[in-house]
Amino acid sequence: MAEYLDVIDENGNLTGKTVDRKIAHYKGIRHRASHLWLVRSKGGKIQVLLQKRSPNKEAFPNCYDISSAGHVPAGEDFETSALRELDEELGICAKKEDLIFCGDRNVVWDGEFNGEPFKDRQLSKVFMIWLDLEECEFKVDHKEVESVHWIDLEQCIEGVKNNLFQHYIAMEELEILSKALGL
Repeated sequence: MAEYLDVIDENGNLTGKTVDRKIAHYKGIRHRASHLWLVRSKGGKIQVLLQKRSPNKEAFPNCYDISSAGHVPAGEDFETSALRELDEELGICAKKEDLIFCGDRNVVWDGEFNGEPFKDRQLSKVFMIWLDLEECEFKVDHKEVESVHWIDLEQCIEGVKNNLFQHYIAMEELEILSKALGL
């Protein structure tokens, strides 16, 4: 079943058009995504929750990624999308009031998956939620997520910067999160 996304202009404004997600990535059509980081304070350090993407994912299987993320379906807003993805992927029900806006990230990435061109052009709104749960308390959707792991933010930054683990995390996004945390 096709998933439709709202098309946006270079300033992030809705154009009134929609596009099938696969076509958006094939042609590099700008669209929207919500990124959500779960954070907690443990032992005097800030930790972030990373998800390990399912081995069945088309894009970046078995890679560590931000806590929860997804495309914003046509007609939906960033916040609703972020909360829906959090519930679907990790079994966590939260409210819009729980979301802390961290910043915007413009994504431009060209690659290939399964022999097909993949051109990602998206505006991602980055949010965080403070949540102190243990890894075993998340209800992970194994079609999307293999597992979740808390990691000290400093260790995550170092790991991404130096490619110390297999990931699909942008340094720019960690910088947006760090700034929002006042670090």
